[in-house]
Amino acid sequence: MLAPGAEPDVALARRLFDELKRRTGDSKGVTRASYGQGEQIAHGIVRREAEALGLDIATDAACNLYMTYAGTTPGRATFIGSHLDSVPLGGNFDGAAGVLMGLSVIAGYRRAGMRAPRDVTLMAIRAEESTWFGASYIGSRAAFGRLTGRELDDVRRSDDRTGLGAAIDAAGGDTGRLRRNESYLDPSHIGVFIEPHIEQGPALVAQGKPVGIVTGIRGSFRFRDACCHGAYAHSGATPRAARKDAVRAVAALITALDSLWSDWEANGHDLTVTFGKISTDPAEHAFSKVAGRVDFSLDLRSQSPETLRRLQVQLMQTVADIETAHGVGFDLGAMTGSDPAEMHPAVIAGLETASVATESPAIRMPGGAGHDAAVFAQMGVPTGMLFVRNANGSHNPEEEMDIGDFAAAARVLSRFCLSPPDCGE
Repeated sequence: MLAPGAEPDVALARRLFDELKRRTGDSKGVTRASYGQGEQIAHGIVRREAEALGLDIATDAACNLYMTYAGTTPGRATFIGSHLDSVPLGGNFDGAAGVLMGLSVIAGYRRAGMRAPRDVTLMAIRAEESTWFGASYIGSRAAFGRLTGRELDDVRRSDDRTGLGAAIDAAGGDTGRLRRNESYLDPSHIGVFIEPHIEQGPALVAQGKPVGIVTGIRGSFRFRDACCHGAYAHSGATPRAARKDAVRAVAALITALDSLWSDWEANGHDLTVTFGKISTDPAEHAFSKVAGRVDFSLDLRSQSPETLRRLQVQLMQTVADIETAHGVGFDLGAMTGSDPAEMHPAVIAGLETASVATESPAIRMPGGAGHDAAVFAQMGVPTGMLFVRNANGSHNPEEEMDIGDFAAAARVLSRFCLSPPDCGE
């Protein structure tokens, strides 16, 4: 168990979850757009509470927020971090649970008059959700000076007007420094990075465990704005052999990749395939027309770099075969993506030790979605993740995290920060 009085301040987190929902709620769920009003409100709430706790506060050129509680001895800091933005009409816990968990842990130390052996820095990260600007891990990559000028010039997908760089500057950032690839964070100054997060799948619910300890994060490659071009034709007068049906061609692609997914998974490959958006052109489509155009998105993920490489080759061959068979053309558009990341063995072991000490049942599990933790791991920072059981999945308004499960994970995090592992300092 934790030392007497060191319990995380779960009541603080509960109050802030309620405030976030009230102030950033949408017609259904919550919407906290990256560098938009909702994310600004969330960062303001967290900063206000950090100031009340007397934490040292700083921001970087991308408006990431750093809140530090000094430790007892010099050394590399323990970082806790996650994001505060959401997808459109998302849930209240995705990302925010990690930031509020870090805040509740620090508040618990303050209430007990305790300090961890090293500085504990809570990082509220900007713009993790790639839905808004079409780039992954914007805030965390910016902290390490790894954003590109092209990404800073990209426009927000929801309005096609607001550039990322302009949005950062409007929020109080400095894109001049970002364009010079100035780094705010030095990996050698970070002892460990822990990202608490709700689980975004059903594994913890199925296993009956409140806490998951993540072993690795999937990488991905994505085509956000793909298109299949065929030819519009009369639905009754055009025989099958003469059609260039974009709907049939995209359906053939979906079927082929689904079959590949099933076969590869049966042979031990880690893989997910998702067509998140599919639409015909409302200006031209009709029930009595063969569709001449279909727009779609494609998201492919794996923990294995080799599987991702092989999948790209297979995708291009499949697309070429379908083009020949259906008389259509595919324009997959720009490819974006992220590399897989493994969590550090010593951090995993330390989290398991803390879960046993706090009597918080936990299991090891992969992390299927993308997370800012991947950036820290790829920068050489010893990294780990804690998942909190969450019913009804994520990226939807029905996220359902029990505050008791949150408290169990917070106890694990608190115990871990009191004795962080030595990862080669």
